Amino acid sequence: MHLRSLRPSAGGVRSRVREAESVLVEQYGDLVRLAHLVLPDSLGRHRRVLVAHALVQRALRRAGTTRSAPAVPAPRGESRAGDSVERLLLAEVLRAALAHGRRPRLWPARFAHPVALWPRLPLVVGLRLFPRSGGADELALARRLSAAPPAARAAFLLRTVHGLPTDAVHDLLTAADAPDPDAALRTADLLEETSRRSPAALLASQEFDACALQAGPTDLLRRARRTRLLLGAAAIGLVTVVTLTVTGDGTTHRPDTGTGTPAGHAVPRTADLVRTAAGLWDNTSRVDFTAWPTRGIRAHDQDLLTRALTAWTHPQATTRLRLAPATTATPPTTAPQLLYAGDVDDREVVLFYDGQRLARYSETRSAAQDAELSLARVDDADVTTAAAVSLTPAGDGTARYLLAPWVAEAQTRDLLRPDVLARPLHVSKDGVTDPVPTVPTTAGCAERPVLQLRSSPRIAEHHAFLLAPLGGLSPVHLTYTPLPGHGTPPARQPREATGPQALLAWAHQACALRPSSDTGVRAVNNWDFAEQDLPDGGGHAVWTCARADTWRGPGDVTISFRTSRYAPAAPARTITSARATAACSRFGQHVVAASGWRSPNGHWYALAAGSRAVTSLTVSGDVKATERSRTLAVPAPRDPRITVRARLATGEGLDEVGTPGT
Repeated sequence: MHLRSLRPSAGGVRSRVREAESVLVEQYGDLVRLAHLVLPDSLGRHRRVLVAHALVQRALRRAGTTRSAPAVPAPRGESRAGDSVERLLLAEVLRAALAHGRRPRLWPARFAHPVALWPRLPLVVGLRLFPRSGGADELALARRLSAAPPAARAAFLLRTVHGLPTDAVHDLLTAADAPDPDAALRTADLLEETSRRSPAALLASQEFDACALQAGPTDLLRRARRTRLLLGAAAIGLVTVVTLTVTGDGTTHRPDTGTGTPAGHAVPRTADLVRTAAGLWDNTSRVDFTAWPTRGIRAHDQDLLTRALTAWTHPQATTRLRLAPATTATPPTTAPQLLYAGDVDDREVVLFYDGQRLARYSETRSAAQDAELSLARVDDADVTTAAAVSLTPAGDGTARYLLAPWVAEAQTRDLLRPDVLARPLHVSKDGVTDPVPTVPTTAGCAERPVLQLRSSPRIAEHHAFLLAPLGGLSPVHLTYTPLPGHGTPPARQPREATGPQALLAWAHQACALRPSSDTGVRAVNNWDFAEQDLPDGGGHAVWTCARADTWRGPGDVTISFRTSRYAPAAPARTITSARATAACSRFGQHVVAASGWRSPNGHWYALAAGSRAVTSLTVSGDVKATERSRTLAVPAPRDPRITVRARLATGEGLDEVGTPGT
């Protein structure tokens, strides 16, 4: 497509400005949403809202006077007056939002973006404005959008909200000087494919509405301190001017204090520790450990902080080191973030975060035991996996946790008792919980305690989730994927395991959760991928794939089988397992498995089941049979040895889990 010239209307520039103003008022909400989602996340929620409104309002004059615009077809197949001006407004808003994130080539990196150096209307003083929080689906889409380049986010919105065809979006991106529009469109395709619900419905929710806003106060104590500092600085400045005027000496002197830290300093010091303010989590789009404030009554105990930091930067023989899998003991290259320093039972505990790893230093007050330093990877943590950290060593039967500042409610529950309500868990003002039972280390399975936490409505409304304490620094996030619908429905995504159906499914899998500090597990998802009615009155069967994802990347899977005749908390029967596999993940959405089974009447059968895209099953070995279905049940000899191979709707073959190539 090409750019075409638009002649000014008879009324001249003034009439075009009026026309542009009319269109802007009509389309204001959509334009602000576009600017808000294209602007960089680093601005923070409050600043990004104000900048979005400013960019849309500043686009008015340019759209009223500009003589060229991309030749974009009318949205949703309509042709109405003002389309040309609407396209001009889209182009101007998009160009300004994309340019805001690009720093001029010669502009020093340590300075703020030049656009932010002068005030722009609208201005808000004394309040913070931010969109209302949506649900879990909206939060998941917001995370995917934040990970995408700005041009891809723009393409996604232009197609989804504004209803523009692909070639029109490409032309708009080109006119707005977006880098590589083709790559942006390809990324937008992926964003649309990974959305569980309709993207248009999600984007129309309050999570992405930068016009329907919540208002909250700024940090009142910090504001009062700044006011006093400004008054003090003004007084000092006045005294200095008077002094210079009286002495007549035009020379000023600045003493060299020698307290600056060299830029290339190799060893971090306690004075350099990063301390985050308490309200940052409520004003950032990055909800992870970087948003945790510094807490604990020993946060300013320089001796304790020095011992803790030295144990990491200069390991001592008297300090026991515990490393999670794929975690290095390399000292931090820059000063880490201080998350906590305080007294926990009979220990003094310090918690650091260096952007990739958590470091927990603990020592007994009586020096009866050696100090301990535990390190674990937590890269790419999110609102759930960065919600809690263990402050006490594993193996004591209980643990205390430091909760994220966005956790509004804490409870505990037993996975083996899905019908028993969760119990409230007391949390101190510093975010430290009372002792919580951990998963027993014994071979029995009498209980499986877990944390049930609820996020603040400012993060996501009605967002509760489960964390299982398995001995690591971070508890394991538990999720659930329900059975597919009838026909060949789209793939369902994992959801929080707090609903009745999820709790019933996890009751059969809970005993498989084993305490271990060396697994490095980040999350476990239970996916009920198939169901079938069994012969001989065997009841209704459900096939499950439990996938344990690790912080280092690979995941292990276990296929299990349960029937309606099982007791509510009876462990599911394990069929097969596989290590370091993509099966049962977003990169391995198809699965098939088979097993021998004895009916209540004593007859043996060969059973097989596949996920939603399976169209036929073929078993071989002691039994040979083919069934054009997702499930199969045929008579078999005692303890049959069988393998199964499935065919997908695409015509491809699929081997069962646990065989080479899965």
